[in-house]
Amino acid sequence: MNSRYPLVAQRARHRCEYCNAPEAIFNFPFEVEHVIPPRHGGSQGDENLALACRSCNLFKSDILEYQDSKTLVFVPIFDPRKGRWDEHFTWSAETGTIHGLSPIGRATVACLRMNSDNQLIARLHWIRLGLFP
Repeated sequence: MNSRYPLVAQRARHRCEYCNAPEAIFNFPFEVEHVIPPRHGGSQGDENLALACRSCNLFKSDILEYQDSKTLVFVPIFDPRKGRWDEHFTWSAETGTIHGLSPIGRATVACLRMNSDNQLIARLHWIRLGLFP
């Protein structure tokens, strides 16, 4: 386990900082990931680390920008160290869908595949259990 996990997990309230998934219902800890990967000049400091569920971390990989479906412009992926989740995303209690409110939000939802079938099924269960958002 990453030695910085305790600090990063506590700061993130044990939630994925991208899709807001609750770590408590998974059978393993979430991953500490670099918001800006070192190969793109990101630091190893705590200010560049985020807690991510396996799905978000795999799809994000080392991507820094993604195309916004509305404007067709490439924009930065959501940075949980600089942005507020509720300024870029909203969600539906009925469908479990996460919606991007901004170009960054829309691009991040698409890039990280936040509304895949499996994610929606899981999120609806989390909503019913009172664990999401």
